[in-house]
Amino acid sequence: MRKHTKLAIIYILLLFIGATLTVNMKPVEAEVTVPVVIPDEAIRLRILANSNSDEDQVLKEKVRDEVNKEITVWVEELTSIQAARDLIQSRLGDIEQIVEKVLQEENSDFEYTVGYGKQVKFPTKLYGSYLYPAGEYEAILITIGEGQGNNWWCVLFPPLCFLDFGNGEAVDAAEGESKENNVQVVVEEEPEVEVKFFVVEWLSKLFS
Repeated sequence: MRKHTKLAIIYILLLFIGATLTVNMKPVEAEVTVPVVIPDEAIRLRILANSNSDEDQVLKEKVRDEVNKEITVWVEELTSIQAARDLIQSRLGDIEQIVEKVLQEENSDFEYTVGYGKQVKFPTKLYGSYLYPAGEYEAILITIGEGQGNNWWCVLFPPLCFLDFGNGEAVDAAEGESKENNVQVVVEEEPEVEVKFFVVEWLSKLFS
């Protein structure tokens, strides 16, 4: 009888400890996807590969790396869109030289073009849960060869090039129109927290 009484006391204490830990346990934080907001006044960079072959896509990425590395340094300290426009327009020749240098290093004989304007066409893109509609935007457009391959793009000013929008999934305009235009914060459901104590379960089985 005393043995059962002691076990019952231990069991009650363990239940109390378990309940206290469960109440005081820090809840699991819901994951929040922060919206990627592109300002109305922004300058983008878009690079079109010759084709979707592995070689052409690798070449596009090498051009991207060198061009992006240089331009992000140029605009790093700029605080106005007009200053960014003036600087980029004055250094388009430098960008052409960078592209040409990469193509030469990769033994590529592709022709290329480097342009800048406010009517550069972009396809509809999905970045995570956020839709970026097709349209004409202010941008530098680099076209390699035929320019028939998948593109890569980012925002040069304000600097958002750490985001690779080229991995976004392209969707048809009709499909894009069915989606909400407003960018929203998506909060995933918080999973239930389940706490298990081996000793408590063991004692439960014992007394059952």
